[in-house]
Amino acid sequence: SDETTRIPIGRLTLDHGRLGYDDAGQRTSVRAEISTPAGRGDRPENSAVEFSAQGLYQGLVLAAHGRGGSVLALQDETLPYPLSVEATIGRTAIKATGTVTSLSRISAMDMQVALRGDSLALLYPLLGIAFPETHRYAMAGHMLHSGTSWRYEKFSGHMGHSDLAGSLELETGSARPFMRGEVVSEKLDFADLGPLVGVRGPPMTSRASTRERLLPDTAFKTERWNSVDADVSLKATSLLRAGQIPLDNLHARLTLHDALLTLDPLDVGIAGGHLTAVVSLDGRHNPIRASARIGARNIRLARLFPVRKQTKTSIGQINGELELTGAGNSVARMLAKSDGRISLIVANGVVSRLLMEKISLHLLEILQLTMLGDKTVRLHCAVADFDVKAGLMRPNVLILDTDVSSIIGKGVVDLDRETFDLTFVPKTKSTSPVALRTPIHVGGSFSHPAVDLDKGRIAARGVGALALGLLNPLLVLIPLVEMGPGIDSDCGRLLRAAQRH
Repeated sequence: SDETTRIPIGRLTLDHGRLGYDDAGQRTSVRAEISTPAGRGDRPENSAVEFSAQGLYQGLVLAAHGRGGSVLALQDETLPYPLSVEATIGRTAIKATGTVTSLSRISAMDMQVALRGDSLALLYPLLGIAFPETHRYAMAGHMLHSGTSWRYEKFSGHMGHSDLAGSLELETGSARPFMRGEVVSEKLDFADLGPLVGVRGPPMTSRASTRERLLPDTAFKTERWNSVDADVSLKATSLLRAGQIPLDNLHARLTLHDALLTLDPLDVGIAGGHLTAVVSLDGRHNPIRASARIGARNIRLARLFPVRKQTKTSIGQINGELELTGAGNSVARMLAKSDGRISLIVANGVVSRLLMEKISLHLLEILQLTMLGDKTVRLHCAVADFDVKAGLMRPNVLILDTDVSSIIGKGVVDLDRETFDLTFVPKTKSTSPVALRTPIHVGGSFSHPAVDLDKGRIAARGVGALALGLLNPLLVLIPLVEMGPGIDSDCGRLLRAAQRH
């Protein structure tokens, strides 16, 4: 109790010190070796502590080494303590240099921190914060901590093939930590967003067969969603995607509150137009309750499929609406039992005449256009309006109307089985000397669609032509002549009918 009797210690060194820490409940067991380099004089910088550690942390393999300030600097927990450390914990690597105030409770921090790993989701055992599944990443930025606020600012790096930069702040003063921030990207690869919506690796395979499944079927880990609330925005200027579909200017805002995840807005430029969406995933229920409202505006048909030769001459704008609700723990399961409506409309454009003649099976016109070159015909409208109940899409209106022909479709699309069962009946508007005139059936799976003709009807026409040809060779063409109704479909009426629902 008598301060005057204290012995002043000017320097303290450690020689082969060993420190052990065990917590069976947290699956943690660490052994560290600590020493002060000797024989370097009496200057304070020569009294730095060097350490190495290995063991398990939260069940993950730990290996670390680093360097700190002098031993005596630890006694005043109000002063910043210099520290540099490199560590690997599981498949996550950390490199940090700077100062920490009070190592026992970390009351403040000012460090340059670099992180790299296989997925941000692997940070959960380290931080107790749920991050989404991602591709491999590497980030470096400035970590600041004071009071209940943690801020990782001016970070930059990459995730997969995408560059990322921005700032994130975590506030720990409330019942749940709250994260806010902004992330920007100059070049964002859409493939790197796949794990966020349950797409992982190659296409999935059905348990009941070897057929490939296209809809994402990896389950969301909702048990971690209530570990944090969040409000984070993502902006990307240039977007890359397989197939070269033109995408740009992504803006998304993700909020998470009490395990309710919302994307509002989700806005992306596509083929000269925009897709806007509001998506909600309620993780408080098992299975997840989901809803999505998506709008397509002014999407140019010619730019949407630039790799297809017969759409290079196609002009027209796609507009549409999608409203769906469903329940499931993956995107595929949500769609498999979804209810709602899907409407797409294309109007006032032109389309490849060769494509339309092929659909109508006008043989002489196909031959002529193939030899002399394709032309365009007026596209009056295309309407696809589906009701969706329990994952089955049935068309209210399914029609494509041009100067050459009208094509009317019916059938069903099964989102659960991921199959088509659609029949399209072309009705020509002009006389064709050689036309097969048969319905076209589109079936099979989403990954392997199959297009078949009504072979029975074609065969019947061929038999009729042969019989007439025995009487008069010129009569062989009569059964193959498609006279057509000679009138246009009322596209205005079709559009109004679709909009009324």
